Amino acid sequence: MIRASGILKSYGDLKVLKGIDLEVKEKEVVTIVGASGAGKTTLLQIIGTLDRPDDGKILFNGQDVSLLSSRALAAFRNRHIGFVFQFHQLLPEFTALENVCIPALIAGTPKGEAEERATSLLSFLGMGERLDHKPSQLSGGEQQRVAVARAIINSPSVILADEPSGNLDTENKKELHNLFFRLRDTFGHTFIIVTHDPQLASMSDRTIRIKDGLITNDT
Repeated sequence: MIRASGILKSYGDLKVLKGIDLEVKEKEVVTIVGASGAGKTTLLQIIGTLDRPDDGKILFNGQDVSLLSSRALAAFRNRHIGFVFQFHQLLPEFTALENVCIPALIAGTPKGEAEERATSLLSFLGMGERLDHKPSQLSGGEQQRVAVARAIINSPSVILADEPSGNLDTENKKELHNLFFRLRDTFGHTFIIVTHDPQLASMSDRTIRIKDGLITNDT
């Protein structure tokens, strides 16, 4: 489904990724682990088309996304990739429902249809009674569930998550981790997750370890 080959990335004189080759299959839950500064987040951003490599290719189902224009790449990202971040990145002035609808509206989905799907997803995630609440009125775990609903509103093929449970307490971490697998089993999403959490890594189908910009283990 996703293939990265020969990925190189530097920032000035600092070589962050030194030749990454990686393949992720459909419906896999893959975790990427390693010390801070190893290149995990940089790799995730390149896979997610938020950044471009200095060299190498990212293929989605055989399509080389590096050949797309910036505008076409943004449209591809909106349709095919969902993002979940450690600090939720919800817009504080909007309700849970409105936050979830945003990617669908950007994609041109009619407002009524977007709201119907957002309501369904939030209800599936146990947030049906919190649709009209703004982020400041939600707990950390609730905010992250809203962020997950926003990530999957356009039915993307892959969800990329960067330390998604890093800001949650133990109970909410456990719930979020289990949720990823429930979403994979229910909707068929593929997950690539950067994490420092050993519990999540042990649950995943594969764990990829990065050290000094290179993959040192893939199990």
